[in-house]
Amino acid sequence: MSTLATTTTTTAPPADALRLDIGGMTCAACAGRVERALGKVPGVISAEVNLATEQATVDVRDGTPVQSLVEAVEKAGYSAAIVADAAPSRGAQTPGPSKEARHVVIAALLTLPLALPMVSMAFGAHWALPGWLQWALATPVQFWLGARFYVGAWKALKDRAGNMDMLVAVGTSAAYGLSVFHLLPAGAGGGAGHLYFEASAVVIALVLLGKWLEARARRQATEAIRALQALRPDIARVRRDGSEVELPISAVRVGDLVVVLPGERIPVDGEVIEGRSHADESLLTGESMPVPKGPGERVTGGAVNAEGRLVVRTSAIGAETALARIIRLVEGAQARKAPIQRIVDRVSAVFVPVVLVIALATWLGWGLAGGDWSVATLNAVAVLVISCPCALGLATPTAIMAGTGVAAQAGILVKDAEALEAAHRVRTVAFDKTGTLTEGRPRLLAVTGLGVGEVELLALAAAVESGSSHPLAGAVLEAARMRGIVPPPAEAVTVLAGRGVEARIGAREVLLGSERLMRELGLDVEVHANARSAQESQGRTVSWLAERAVDEIRLLGLLAFGDEPRPQSRQAIAALHALGLRTVMVSGDNREAAGAVAREAGIPPEDVVSGVLPGDKARVVEDLRRRGLVAMVGDGVNDAPALAAADVGFAMGSGTAVAMHSAGVTLMRPDPRLVADAIDISRRTTRKIHQNLFWAFIYNVIGIPLAAAGLLNPVVAGAAMAFSSVSVVSNTLLLRRWKPRASR
Repeated sequence: MSTLATTTTTTAPPADALRLDIGGMTCAACAGRVERALGKVPGVISAEVNLATEQATVDVRDGTPVQSLVEAVEKAGYSAAIVADAAPSRGAQTPGPSKEARHVVIAALLTLPLALPMVSMAFGAHWALPGWLQWALATPVQFWLGARFYVGAWKALKDRAGNMDMLVAVGTSAAYGLSVFHLLPAGAGGGAGHLYFEASAVVIALVLLGKWLEARARRQATEAIRALQALRPDIARVRRDGSEVELPISAVRVGDLVVVLPGERIPVDGEVIEGRSHADESLLTGESMPVPKGPGERVTGGAVNAEGRLVVRTSAIGAETALARIIRLVEGAQARKAPIQRIVDRVSAVFVPVVLVIALATWLGWGLAGGDWSVATLNAVAVLVISCPCALGLATPTAIMAGTGVAAQAGILVKDAEALEAAHRVRTVAFDKTGTLTEGRPRLLAVTGLGVGEVELLALAAAVESGSSHPLAGAVLEAARMRGIVPPPAEAVTVLAGRGVEARIGAREVLLGSERLMRELGLDVEVHANARSAQESQGRTVSWLAERAVDEIRLLGLLAFGDEPRPQSRQAIAALHALGLRTVMVSGDNREAAGAVAREAGIPPEDVVSGVLPGDKARVVEDLRRRGLVAMVGDGVNDAPALAAADVGFAMGSGTAVAMHSAGVTLMRPDPRLVADAIDISRRTTRKIHQNLFWAFIYNVIGIPLAAAGLLNPVVAGAAMAFSSVSVVSNTLLLRRWKPRASR
């Protein structure tokens, strides 16, 4: 059972979805009743109930009384409690021995003596327990262990609805009542024929067994959430007043210095200020290799510190940590309904009333036609039992839970079930270039001296750029550092807006900038057109270095910058092509620069759209949508409109918050191969949903006519009904074996 918040809060928080733990639901019809009850509360915008997680997600208007939601659910016959922000879902807990398990054992012990004579008949033995003993064994099963079905049926009846409990209660009561009716004339000595106590008891025992197995399987489907929640350390070692003290994580504050020893989990989000180590972030991002951490590096709570001692300045705690946000996102995706589930809900709403009509028709038909009302009752009972719609309500949500769970473990966060379902129908994947297929930061790729050596040229360039925050400056300084070059001190550094930078280095005046700046200085760069063209043909950006003397300005050399493709880009495009998808690159760069990256990644030239202004990317996506569903992959603020315009948006986790907010799927690490993995798990999850719905319906499609025709014993019907739910959830659990391509 999850930790629940009290309901003392008088109004709901604005612009947020509330979560409620719902108790007492047994089938899809129950979930529908709770949804309708919540939907009638003033101020409720929408309500969705997930049978698998036993939770409701309610969108409310600002000022809506929270207690009114709880009261509405309780009035409908179920229990409810508001879930605190930090509380895990029901499925996140690993319960010990439960009351349900004990009831299954007791039901089996009481039912086995009743079932043995029926089994022995298959071997030619005919014997039966005395009638009074059958009654004594069946009665506690019927009215004690089966009390939950009567309670549920009564609640549904008061609400003028039907559910699984009603079918079980009516069916087993009919078999039990008929047996008592036949037993009374025979007296306590037994000997009465046509007793069906074993049918009613075995059906209840099988239903209880099925619900227990189903609950166990559901907990396995939420294993990903439990694994994420297990990453939360309870204690942090905090540096206070010159000493280190261990404090509960709730006592840590933003700005505190937290000491993390080797082998410990990092308890907070923050920045390393002392020490060097590696962090295992595999359960957070899916990254299999440890990530190096040192001063200035960001660390995430839940990651494991490997070999070094780290001191971390806390930047986020509790519900604001990346881990907490990941858990909320996964739980939110699991709680929301996929579009196909809404169709199932409409079927479930009329399913139970239709079954009751079929059972009544079966009873009347057999009774009036043959005159044997005992046989008529048994056949009607079989119809009721085989029809229980447990599997129908579990088919979709369990698959969504398992699919989003394994995706999260691979570093793929799905915002909602609709995005997961839509991804399997995507036909075109459009990539932004910078930061998605490329590293997203320029690197100095070539240095060409014109009359000076490369080392001198790079040293002068680094000196000029030492006072600049421009991305190209960082590339120059990094290249100098990699070569062990220490730049000389620069003075009077002046930024020439949009053109370059100027500085005095000793007695020399040095300028670094664009071709435009060189032309303004009166330099003829066309003399070196071949050197420039050789770089630009590879999609690189060229900057020039010049020196101003007393009577002349001369070129010292050129520097070529490029944003290199990510090492995984070619594998990512190949994986998408293997899935039968078209890939398109959309870039604001010129055709040469965009074409160079496309060639490296394996995108055909005809699928490169270059020179696109940021505001026009959404228009390109709209044009692509005319040929089928489109996924857009991006990471920057300028990608947000295109991500929103696409049928499914994929945001790189290394990108901006705006991009991640606009996307339906967030990739927790900058690896484009995760796009193919996300589409792959979407296809597999959707396939599981279809398979589950097939199994959920096939039992009823075949079983109801057989039961109505008198060809299905109530005991066999009960076993089939229980097995249907277990088979659906077990089929879903096969998704846990999925492995992402990005980790292979």
